[in-house]
Amino acid sequence: MEETFTLLPLHLDPTSKAITISNIPGKSIANELQALNALHRTFLTLDTPAPPPPMPINPKRSANITKLRESGNTSFRKAAYQEAIRMYTVGIEMAITRPPWEPAGLIRDELSGLYANRAQAHMAMQNWPEGMVDAEASVEMKKVGNAKGWWRKGKCLLEMGRWEEAREWVSRGLEFEGKDADLVSLAKEVEVIAKKRGEGR
Repeated sequence: MEETFTLLPLHLDPTSKAITISNIPGKSIANELQALNALHRTFLTLDTPAPPPPMPINPKRSANITKLRESGNTSFRKAAYQEAIRMYTVGIEMAITRPPWEPAGLIRDELSGLYANRAQAHMAMQNWPEGMVDAEASVEMKKVGNAKGWWRKGKCLLEMGRWEEAREWVSRGLEFEGKDADLVSLAKEVEVIAKKRGEGR
């Protein structure tokens, strides 16, 4: 069966954008045009506009997130831990609300760092449960190349007396981070406590 191509005299209305054709050659084409025009009218009634085409990362948002993180770091160094937590929290909210068409990898990197830093601020105030939650969130965003996140949750678990969970968590962290010195040291600390309690391997 040979394929044929027929050029049809289509017309696009400049105002309504409706497509019409003079001397419609068949009912099937008329039905297809009717369905196409109906679909177009439906799109025009949507409350949520379609996202724009992919664009470069918004440099202003990136700069603001970086500034918030640096401000939090400055406050942390001054032992202004509550202020540091506030800066990190605003940065987290700004990263989370990036448009969905921006690179997911960038958002995960930003969130990983901000959660890890906020965990450290909580730990400085001995807010171990809050620090644990933030450290785990950091690891969820970035499992490899995030030894600080792994270490901070493990340390929080240990401080809360949950050494069995700490042992398991640090062991998992070492699988991802290799022989990171801080994690290795924490693993030894956990084992010392385990042996003191008669639970050592």
